[in-house]
Amino acid sequence: MNEQPYMRFFKAKSIADNKLTYVVIGTRENRQWIFVRHRERDTWELPAGHIDPGESADEAAARELFEETGTVKATIHPLNDYSVNLNGTLKYGRIYFAGVIERGPMPRSEIAEIVLRDETPLPATYPVAHQRFLELLNKHVRQKT
Repeated sequence: MNEQPYMRFFKAKSIADNKLTYVVIGTRENRQWIFVRHRERDTWELPAGHIDPGESADEAAARELFEETGTVKATIHPLNDYSVNLNGTLKYGRIYFAGVIERGPMPRSEIAEIVLRDETPLPATYPVAHQRFLELLNKHVRQKT
């Protein structure tokens, strides 16, 4: 993928939920990040997805975390809001940090497989965005230890 997004990060919950389109969930299990591969792609990404109509960003993050990883119990909290400008279109999202407490079987979803790694497995679906997200997430983890 050749996307070169222009991204900006903001304080968590500084952008109203009704302006948000996406949630990204940096998820830790056994001191590693969970990455997912969509069944229609051969690339890897962090658990993420669109916010459904009538759903809050927090609700979407919990739903996507379950749908994409099978996580049934986790600590989850927003880290930052962000904007991304792709080809002149500005979209907003919220990035979360989640710590897995319990993961069950994978539900039926668009996810073909998950892996636990320290860094994004290659190829990454959104290389530039994921690099920025992982920098933010790793900084959060370092500050917590």
